[in-house]
Amino acid sequence: MEIKVDDLSGTEVKKILTEHLEDMFAASPPECVFALDFDGLKKPNITFWTVWEDKQLLGCGALKTLDETHAEIKSMRTTSAARNKGVASTLLRHILEAAKKKGLNKISLETGSQDFFAPARKLYAKHDFIECGPFADYKLDPYSVFMTRSL
Repeated sequence: MEIKVDDLSGTEVKKILTEHLEDMFAASPPECVFALDFDGLKKPNITFWTVWEDKQLLGCGALKTLDETHAEIKSMRTTSAARNKGVASTLLRHILEAAKKKGLNKISLETGSQDFFAPARKLYAKHDFIECGPFADYKLDPYSVFMTRSL
């Protein structure tokens, strides 16, 4: 697997992010969807990575710097063909290492509370994320689970 910083211009990347956004809006009320669109992922405080095997896109994820010590994981997604093959864990470890190299000491995320998001919550718990309260500009809502971990 090759993980690389991506500029979000490729057709495959656009497809996986479109699927991601569609799933988020199908699973949660619109006011409780916090997934970033293409423009949101291109902000200067966000690094976006893709995971490839040969020329096949396997997944993506992003790190949004909130301040000098804290960042948020955004847009974690694996393709259907790559599910349950360790792609998400490999990418998550890569993102955590990148955050450490930036000097960050805390990583948080928001995911859904519904059954659809159970695999995501399980993945994050496996990597030492624990539930926490809302952070940054988030507000408590029944469709969100907030998680965090120290680096």
